[in-house]
Amino acid sequence: MNQDTLMFFEGKPEALALYQNFAEKLFSEVGQVQVRVQKTQIAFSNGHNFAFVSFLPVRKAKERPQHYIVVTFGLGHQVQSPRIDGAVEPYPNRWTHHVLISREAEIDGELMGWVREAAEFAARKRRMS
Repeated sequence: MNQDTLMFFEGKPEALALYQNFAEKLFSEVGQVQVRVQKTQIAFSNGHNFAFVSFLPVRKAKERPQHYIVVTFGLGHQVQSPRIDGAVEPYPNRWTHHVLISREAEIDGELMGWVREAAEFAARKRRMS
């Protein structure tokens, strides 16, 4: 874990533990991934960004747990699931989804399936560019 990542989670050790669990699964399931720590998010890329971790307030404050991360991913279709806290279509056939994660158990096969699909979707865009 690099210093930028530690600074991103400064004062949020519970969120850092969630991030570490998510990142480990992502690297094991997706493979070659570049990570870029930015001011408000951490981006995962395979030539195109396909997933992000942030503290985006996707729920009203009173509905958010004390410790959480938000996993954001892009797909060519909208996912219909109660786990999705928000989905928008910023471009035709390009859906951005947000999932709030507050427990390690939520970093499961379903979430990682969406993230793998997002990585494949991004890789297809790269081949078409």
